[in-house]
Amino acid sequence: MLYSFGFDPDGNFPTAPVLRDPRGNLYGTTQIGGLAGFGTVYKVSPSGSELILHEFTGNPDGASPVAGLSRDTQGILYGTTAGGGANNQGTVYNFEIATGILTVLHNFGENSSDGVKPFGGVVLDGAGNIYGTTYNGGLSGCGTVFKLDSAGQLTNLHSFSCGSDGQFPTAGLFLGPSGSLFGTTIEGGIYGGGVVFQLKP
Repeated sequence: MLYSFGFDPDGNFPTAPVLRDPRGNLYGTTQIGGLAGFGTVYKVSPSGSELILHEFTGNPDGASPVAGLSRDTQGILYGTTAGGGANNQGTVYNFEIATGILTVLHNFGENSSDGVKPFGGVVLDGAGNIYGTTYNGGLSGCGTVFKLDSAGQLTNLHSFSCGSDGQFPTAGLFLGPSGSLFGTTIEGGIYGGGVVFQLKP
């Protein structure tokens, strides 16, 4: 065991996998905890010491970071919160380890067709585009696959129809070498038990 979470303020319920850097440090999120109780971004060193990097406050930075983190080539961390933000419907954010600054890149809920409540994490392509899913929202209310470009413009790539294409994607995406996105939904499909899907942006 490297580290055991207690109660506030070090975070509770780390529901997502951790991200490891070249030095062996582990980065992750806790769904709740921190001084405000809305979750944290944390670091655990190879020796097992924990450092809280960010404590979510609900608004404006988000709440309930259920998903784990991704990292770009410059070492900046990216993630989502399932709630909070300007519209209380979740956010996409990045976090610069060197400066300790968290920046909200998108607030969900301004337009429900764009999706709300991103439970999964994000993936990044070589051009700086960010891809992810939302559990709800979209044209039918059953979730979306989205793209957020480097200028902050969000595009709804797919709205799940609550039918054969699936509904309620809770996990993030895998970005294949050809640029295709792969993911899952927990319900819907032909038999109602969820689907595995491929999407070409």
